[in-house]
Amino acid sequence: MAADPAPADPRSALLASWLEHLAHQRHLAAGTRRNYFKDVETLFELNPGVELARIQPQQIRRSVAQLHARGLSGRTIAHMLSAWRGLFAWLARHRGYGSNPCAGLRAPKSPRGLPKALSPEAAGQLLDAPAETPPDIRDKAMFELAYSCGLRLAELVSLDLSHADTIRRDAEVTVTGKGGKTRSVPVGAKARAALEVWLRTRAVLARAEVPALFVGARGERIAAGVVRARLAQWAIRAGLPVHVHPHVLRHSFATHVLQSSGDLRAVQEMLGHSSISTTQVYTHLDFQYLAKAYDAAHPRAKKK
Repeated sequence: MAADPAPADPRSALLASWLEHLAHQRHLAAGTRRNYFKDVETLFELNPGVELARIQPQQIRRSVAQLHARGLSGRTIAHMLSAWRGLFAWLARHRGYGSNPCAGLRAPKSPRGLPKALSPEAAGQLLDAPAETPPDIRDKAMFELAYSCGLRLAELVSLDLSHADTIRRDAEVTVTGKGGKTRSVPVGAKARAALEVWLRTRAVLARAEVPALFVGARGERIAAGVVRARLAQWAIRAGLPVHVHPHVLRHSFATHVLQSSGDLRAVQEMLGHSSISTTQVYTHLDFQYLAKAYDAAHPRAKKK
């Protein structure tokens, strides 16, 4: 059998080797590797024909300036810089490259946007909608689980029937998130009830040999894009004035649990955040909620 043709650009071969390393040694998710691929391809585009070994810090700075001029946010550029930095660190360790040209460089700062979250009333309005058809019954179970447990979209679509057994037995679900980190999260009563209805209906859509908990129209594991589209449709049907995507349910979960408990560490564990600083953004949301309640209720806060 003839060997696969070598990539036309030698840089692409190095990128492929690095991504393979991330898959097998770091166990990074496929979605994360795709993002890294796009980020490094952007570096190639900004430095056409320049060998990776010849890229200098001033070329990285110029690339960052070009991205900033295109209107990319500081956060997006920071993600790209992280990918570039990781690639050059690997090249230094495994290919004998010299110093990392990205070392010490930072992305331009931009205002940090707070994650969007539904109010408890809006979440109820979304999830209390009736579900009668098999696709709607499936959707209700998916969205209840996502909101009840703060699941990422990739974690939601990766659930299998074996997870349903654990939910039934222990009222909790164990998922593997970013960086291969495993966590267990309690599952609320409404999510468990919606799941039971779906399990009684699942055979209508699912192929017999498919282990996935949630399946699409063809009976295979449901695609992330389908979940996004269905949730957006549910929000429109429920009359919500905002676009709702799966991460909004995760943000809503974190915000509402923090508002009720005040336990930031518990929210960190349930979200699967490695650092408490990542979770602390929800304290700002919580303060906004409390400030609105204060303004509405305190007699000395009301404007005349």
